[in-house]
Amino acid sequence: MKTKVLMVCLGNICRSPLAEGILKSKIDTDAVWVDSAGTGGYHIGNPPDPRSIAVAKKYGIDISQQVCRKLSYSDLEEFDVIYAMDKSNYANIISLSRNKGQVAKVKLLLSEASIKENEVPDPYYDSVDGFEKVYQLIDKACEEIAKKLS
Repeated sequence: MKTKVLMVCLGNICRSPLAEGILKSKIDTDAVWVDSAGTGGYHIGNPPDPRSIAVAKKYGIDISQQVCRKLSYSDLEEFDVIYAMDKSNYANIISLSRNKGQVAKVKLLLSEASIKENEVPDPYYDSVDGFEKVYQLIDKACEEIAKKLS
């Protein structure tokens, strides 16, 4: 049975698609299922932000085929671990939870990395440099997650 990991940000167009793509590049996809979603439904059905696609491509990862979707209650049942990009996303996910088991599945992504930041900043209104910084933060966390999953 596959371990199921969900990456969550606000709109599912910047951070969580990157996290999905980065983690997939580091794990055995036959053993681990990785998906992403947003707590808001602003971009349902759209591809990731072109700047996220570009920074992923720079590192040899193709996220262009991902489709944005909104987090659902069933995700809290289906996934083994749910990583939130920031405290606001974390709070939104927890508000959907119906029991302690679901709450226990939710973690801040950067809690997995040995770095001083505890939130992945939202680069949506930032420059391309913001997307590079976000990529680097997510990459460090996903490296640690991949070690735990292998």
